[in-house]
Amino acid sequence: MAPLILILLLISCSESTQKDITMAETDGVNTDERGPNNGIMLRDGDFELELAIFETGVPPEYRAWATKGNNPIDPSEINLNVQLTRLGGVIDDIDFVPTGDALRGDMVIYEPHSFRVSVTAQYNGAIHRWAYDSFEGRTMIEPAVVEALGIQTEIAGPAIIEEQISVYGRIVANTDSISKVQARFDGKIETVAFSLGDYVNAGDTLAVIESNQSLTTFNLISPISGLITEKNAISGEPTAGRVLFTITDTSTVWADLAIFPADLNRIRGGEQVRIHTPFSETTLTSKISRIMPEIANNQAVTARVVLENPTGSLRVGTWVEARINVAEHEVPLAVKREGLQSFRDFTVVYAQVGNEFEVRMLEMGRQSDEWVEILGGLEPGTRYVTENSYILKADVEKSGASHDH
Repeated sequence: MAPLILILLLISCSESTQKDITMAETDGVNTDERGPNNGIMLRDGDFELELAIFETGVPPEYRAWATKGNNPIDPSEINLNVQLTRLGGVIDDIDFVPTGDALRGDMVIYEPHSFRVSVTAQYNGAIHRWAYDSFEGRTMIEPAVVEALGIQTEIAGPAIIEEQISVYGRIVANTDSISKVQARFDGKIETVAFSLGDYVNAGDTLAVIESNQSLTTFNLISPISGLITEKNAISGEPTAGRVLFTITDTSTVWADLAIFPADLNRIRGGEQVRIHTPFSETTLTSKISRIMPEIANNQAVTARVVLENPTGSLRVGTWVEARINVAEHEVPLAVKREGLQSFRDFTVVYAQVGNEFEVRMLEMGRQSDEWVEILGGLEPGTRYVTENSYILKADVEKSGASHDH
């Protein structure tokens, strides 16, 4: 099935499900009606209660104002309780105390503000009850659609966070694999078999030379396989004791990385390095083989990395970006970076409970290319979306998830 059709099916299923939930569970409460404090109006005859989440200058908490026949009721005369049933069955039980002209909830309403709200108010011997949904960042998707869209999940738990520093450098020739070829005996160059930039194999004849001493010819043989990177051999010229060919084995190259003083004391050699080049999306992995003793004019020290280059795609002179692992931290709770999405002003992942998915606002710590440490906002053992979480973000935004309470 085409991706566009799948997404339309997802949106259609989601809208239908959300509509059914809303109609079935609001119990007659019009959650769109707002009171003077921007709270939801709850009515039972001529008894009215305005309930709002108050966030100005304090952590989010419930505030309530009551009237009877449009006349304000003294908060001390009301016994109010609110229960919030969150996705997964966790219940927040909130009692209220008088504060000025309002009732104030006794606990912080942590994110996400998405729950089934059950309200019980006792006043003058009468009990008033309401129930309604106050959902945000939540959607429901059938398992068949989840599978068709390639939505993958994992369990949040411990991980190893690699601490890294970013550096830059360039590809240089491996001078340990360069051969400078001279004639064993001086003479005249009769023929030259290869040109600059040609690839030669070990044992190939590079040139034929007539010896000055014996006037017989001999073959100049390539001692290694590689590219001809310098050529000073021309037919008819004397060899004159000079280097005729420089052959560079390009099966390995060096990445020389610039390490500045602020980071130098964190590198000893042997650290793992991930290298990115502008010509490939593939990340190269190797280790620092040595720290060079010289300091460059810009006060950087060179960290040298040996890279395998079997296809010759790493060309000398290419500038590269690298990330060096300087430490590893085992953390009790982490999520994969690919699962992160934005929601309002938060970074979130989507937790899965049954067929429902809901945002979890994250407090983040250390980060690596793959993992993000979680300090708050997500319980260990939570199943969360890793791959294709953007589909849930699009569906939640389509359904108009808001922050109204």
